[in-house]
Amino acid sequence: MKLIRGLLIFAYQQSLACIFPVVVFMAMAVSLKVQIPYLPRYDFILLVCIVAQFLMVKYGLETKDELKAITLFHIIGLVLEIYKVHMGSWVYPEVAYFKVLDVPLYSGFMYASVASYIMQSWRRLDLEFVHWPSSWMTIPLALFIYGNFFTHHYVYDVRWVLMGALFVVFYKTYVNFTVDNRRLKMPIILSYFLIGFFIWVAENISTLFDGYRYPNQSDQWELVHIGKISSWFLLIVISIIIVAQLKMVKASKVVDEKKAHAL
Repeated sequence: MKLIRGLLIFAYQQSLACIFPVVVFMAMAVSLKVQIPYLPRYDFILLVCIVAQFLMVKYGLETKDELKAITLFHIIGLVLEIYKVHMGSWVYPEVAYFKVLDVPLYSGFMYASVASYIMQSWRRLDLEFVHWPSSWMTIPLALFIYGNFFTHHYVYDVRWVLMGALFVVFYKTYVNFTVDNRRLKMPIILSYFLIGFFIWVAENISTLFDGYRYPNQSDQWELVHIGKISSWFLLIVISIIIVAQLKMVKASKVVDEKKAHAL
């Protein structure tokens, strides 16, 4: 009975953490059926995302600090989207007023929704990383992973080398989290994979709602290649490293402020 109760509470907390991603999916789904005159579909999704983000901060579902981090993810994601569309990895075939180099601005919110999920989960489940690697290992690793998303179009794709490095760097690391007042733990590598898998599921939903298309989906929808899970695995690593580093910087500032007041 305790196990079932714990699973239900965990599912509830996760559903709350997924509010923003769900809003994005709903906007995609609704915009397929409801067309607003003079408002392109991609711009409608962008408008919904902006309003949702404003309301989440206004009503305390997200903090202003979390909004700053989410904005950073939006920029990182938009840069990657512009490059990938330029390289022909996928397309946004519909017209929009708010498009940059054939990429609608709402696309950055898809990455921002991942950041929103991570930070919501962090707060709701009281996440704590144990044996987190030093910054001199995590930051270069994140930069190499992000860079490989760009360079693999020209040189050898080293994602499997990077994944091997991740196992070496994070093999001792696990995450503590709280469910129903019980403190549980999970290897961080397993959490990377699980989140990456569910984002792959979400990506299938996004393409089904015609949020964007891969080349093999130009005529009709097909399942996104399962190999994309490795890409999302790596993107999640970058995301969690960024969030962890930002939280460490903030914690350091709080400690410095307390020391200053003590003096």
